[in-house]
Amino acid sequence: MNSLNKNGDNIRGPVFIVGNSRSGTTMMGHILRNHPDIFTLHHELHFFEQLCASRDYGRILGFDEAVGLAARLLCINHDSYWRQGDPSRFTEEAKTIVLSIQDNPMTPVVVFERFLRYVAMLNGKPIPCDQTPRYILYIADILRLYPDARVINMIRDPRPVLLSQKYKWRRRWMGYKNFPLKESIRTKINYHPVTMSLIWKASVRAAGRFADHPRVLLVKYEDVLSDPEREVGRICSFLGVDFHREMLDIPQGGSSLKAFTTKKGIDSSRVEAWRKEGGLNQTEIYLCQKITGPLMKQYGYEPVSVRVNPFMLLWYLVLLPVKLSMSFVVNLNRMKSIPEAIRRRLR
Repeated sequence: MNSLNKNGDNIRGPVFIVGNSRSGTTMMGHILRNHPDIFTLHHELHFFEQLCASRDYGRILGFDEAVGLAARLLCINHDSYWRQGDPSRFTEEAKTIVLSIQDNPMTPVVVFERFLRYVAMLNGKPIPCDQTPRYILYIADILRLYPDARVINMIRDPRPVLLSQKYKWRRRWMGYKNFPLKESIRTKINYHPVTMSLIWKASVRAAGRFADHPRVLLVKYEDVLSDPEREVGRICSFLGVDFHREMLDIPQGGSSLKAFTTKKGIDSSRVEAWRKEGGLNQTEIYLCQKITGPLMKQYGYEPVSVRVNPFMLLWYLVLLPVKLSMSFVVNLNRMKSIPEAIRRRLR
């Protein structure tokens, strides 16, 4: 059964949760998964950019190639992108998805949509939800390729985002056993206050182009924590579904700063935790505010006064090209088309 939005239009999804990494996309995925009509997939899929470049959107696939793509998606959803095993064990199930494609050309984007709907229906829900932050650079593509899609764009103060990125590599040793060593090394190499701040700026600017689009909703992480019932109710209205209080009963695990916990519920203490817990030095805060300043103020994030250490500032600037080069190397296999990935970030 299809849901209806406030205008009476059918909402079939899919729903995409996007945003800069560490901005509450996982939290939002858990919230929506608790809705009786919405199924958030178990892991980030990384279809756009890592499995399919824009040049391939309209390419007609052979049957075996389409089955291979569907099997890979099933494997990622089962194992995670980090730990995906042999996709061939999902071949028979993938054939079921591909054989359902009769009224459309067999392109990667059609296979992806049929996969999303198949997994949602397998879990007894009509609306699929993919929570992959990096899709924030692909909002225009999503809206064009999937006319029924809705996009929830999560935004968070760049300073706690920076803090979370800085210590994300430690998650493996904080009780998050599914966080691979390889990913810990990659995230450690990736961190630099300048690059992380530039990525936040690029992500927010990319999504800002769709601020008034009727199928895109901006959600501030801090608003969800401060008044979860009101904010989640607003999200439900946008998606055309009823609000259920059990949507707020979500796991609190996922932080880069706290040990894994089995506690549930919205943790409002995380709103200003970056100020209380420390972890960012004054120079990191300065660089972040310098780079993101105008956008910070636009979204209501006020800068704080800091005292810059000139030697630390020089060290970060000297280290920047080294970090950029290392990050490029460790992320090469995460981009289907390197020129396109770079172009989207610079644009």
